[in-house]
Amino acid sequence: MEYKKLGETVYARFDKGDEVLECILNICRKENILSATFSGIGGCGDVTVSTYIPEKNYFIPHNKTGLLEMISINGNISADDNNEIFEHTHAMFSYIENGEVKFLGGHLTKAVISYTAEIEIRPVEEGVIRRKQDELTRITVWDLK
Repeated sequence: MEYKKLGETVYARFDKGDEVLECILNICRKENILSATFSGIGGCGDVTVSTYIPEKNYFIPHNKTGLLEMISINGNISADDNNEIFEHTHAMFSYIENGEVKFLGGHLTKAVISYTAEIEIRPVEEGVIRRKQDELTRITVWDLK
């Protein structure tokens, strides 16, 4: 992985074997980024996306290996009251199966690069977005107060 900061924005290139979410969090820790949004594209060989089932407060994981085109990755970084950072990421992948193009998308929990990825991290200006537990949905959400 390599990255370059231009202004406040970080441009990162991930290499074969890098785990995307781990690398994004490492960059944010190193650059002291407590809140940000990010997006990118690339190629992966091993991914896990999940579907959230609210009634059960549970994520159903969907694993896929092989040649996976990362069509889009979008997410955010936010911090708790102790400045521990967390990512919330969704992604969409395409792949070929039996000669047909298929798609897999959802809440991203793992993405290992197969050849490269390019991610842009845009820090929040003038503040920090915190997380809080939402009593209604039982998930953590942005605390915008």
